[in-house]
Amino acid sequence: MQFSGAFTALVTPFKNGKVDEEAYRAHIEWQIEEGIDGLVPCGTTGESPTLSHAEHEQVVRICVDQVKGRVPVLAGAGSNNTIEAIDLTRCAKNAKADGALLITPYYNKPTQAGLIEHFKAIAKEVPMPIIVYNVPGRTAVNLLPQTVAALRKQAPEVVGIKEATGNLCQVSDLIEYCGDDFIILSGDDFTVLPTLAVGGHGVISVSSNVAPGLMRKLCKAWRKGDIEKAKRLHYKLAPINRAMFLETNPIPVKAALGLMGRISPEIRLPLVGLSGENEAKLAEVLRKAGLIAA
Repeated sequence: MQFSGAFTALVTPFKNGKVDEEAYRAHIEWQIEEGIDGLVPCGTTGESPTLSHAEHEQVVRICVDQVKGRVPVLAGAGSNNTIEAIDLTRCAKNAKADGALLITPYYNKPTQAGLIEHFKAIAKEVPMPIIVYNVPGRTAVNLLPQTVAALRKQAPEVVGIKEATGNLCQVSDLIEYCGDDFIILSGDDFTVLPTLAVGGHGVISVSSNVAPGLMRKLCKAWRKGDIEKAKRLHYKLAPINRAMFLETNPIPVKAALGLMGRISPEIRLPLVGLSGENEAKLAEVLRKAGLIAA
């Protein structure tokens, strides 16, 4: 499967209010050097809500250009406005991304029937591989497994889902209703191993921004049947996963990359930088993980 293993939900580095292209390209290159399986520009972690349309297209194009086909690029293209989502998906396709990641419409609270029609409209206008993104904690709507199964039949472009409910019963239902060849990616760093254990295919990860090698090794160990190694890596990543959510994502991960000297921790309003108390906690986790000097 093209979209399997460890995919990083990339941060978008900023410098003096602008996209920091140099830092972004360097971050992408490091991810590939560390063996990451795929990259996701312009997701939640990439601060897509505060990117202009021009910046959104710029960030996707930079990512595709830097990757040069070495790993799949799954471009964030979602919106709670179907017409806007079509435009962003078209931009992803024009930039030669390998697929589009489309969040369920947020704030509007569409019905399950409305969700099906939303994704069908996008697939019809811009036929390309689509991974739908279900994260009720941010959107106030849950894309139910039965709905996903119906959507898959009506829009074959929908090849998988980023499932971020943290509900393993829902993950299991998705696999039961949609089949083993429907791509199930964990949307939570905390549930990567359990998701793989019930038949999932990988993760779109925040933590792999700072520890891409570890997350990739976890997914690889599971694929190879080395359950004990996968368990060890799961628990090694657990403190990092918790630290990445000390405050709203992507505040902590940008702070972490700042402490690691990889990017500026600059973030856009309405988000603000990590509090001093939590930065101290974050730094301690990074030191113990060997990601910054002791």
